[in-house]
Amino acid sequence: MDNRFSEADIPHLAGKTVIVTGANSGLGFEISKTLTKHGARVVMACRNESKAKKAADEIRKGNPNADLMVRSLDLASLGSVDNFVAEFLNTESKLNLLINNAGLMAIDQARTVDGFEMQFGVNHLGHFALTAMLMPTLLSTPQSRIVSMSSSAHKAGKMDFYDLMFERRPYSRWGAYGQSKLANLLFILELSRQLGVSSQTKALAAHPGVANTKLGQNAGGIIGFGFRLSAPLIAHSAYKGALPALRAATDPDAKSGEFYGPRYMMMGSPVVEIPSPKARNFKDAERLWKVSEELTGKVFRLA
Repeated sequence: MDNRFSEADIPHLAGKTVIVTGANSGLGFEISKTLTKHGARVVMACRNESKAKKAADEIRKGNPNADLMVRSLDLASLGSVDNFVAEFLNTESKLNLLINNAGLMAIDQARTVDGFEMQFGVNHLGHFALTAMLMPTLLSTPQSRIVSMSSSAHKAGKMDFYDLMFERRPYSRWGAYGQSKLANLLFILELSRQLGVSSQTKALAAHPGVANTKLGQNAGGIIGFGFRLSAPLIAHSAYKGALPALRAATDPDAKSGEFYGPRYMMMGSPVVEIPSPKARNFKDAERLWKVSEELTGKVFRLA
């Protein structure tokens, strides 16, 4: 596969319906802006509707014809996920692309509405539930795709199936973040396996490298301080950080199960990467899938 990829390689997307979670800032904003530029209809699924509407207005300044719709979605609440999906299905009959982008990084210990550790709950379980509920629509839409945003931090992650919520072990901001990002990749691994090679629907993952976004501004500890200090010096722009996800979402040659990231890990043109061995563990992927179904009460129907 050609290592060179830029926005110019994105095909025309007129008639395509896309959901982007966390679309009001950072990577989600750049993804939404770029996809609308190429003709897609983008549903901006965001926790803060006011900020999302301002972001949509900002996109329209540069592209008055941008087809955008703002919808409320709080991934820290399964009830909010239910409401979002119900509202979406009430008005839409197809979904070409679901980009699970929203996320939290290295925050203080907190719980979701449903009692899950916040980073695992938002970064993984919220998106798991969202994808499960939208799966019938994705499957009925020809050539649809799911793209989940992971991170190179997945390499330091560890799935502790005996204490996913940090109820027994001391809470670690970065440990919880790494676990959630590893979960993103295991989710795509298992989803791709269950879809099978003959499915028209593809499941892929991406990571932005080190991108200059607001993510991580509240990261605590020495690592968080170092990240905030060094990011402006070594990070590429949020626009460039969005390119791996955009390639996973639009490259006609992309294959289900692939993982895209910057060529030089932190920056560079997006290429296919090999995730860590932990992210290629099919037994862990299957176990996480079953646990996630139990925790969320959502079951995938792939037939």
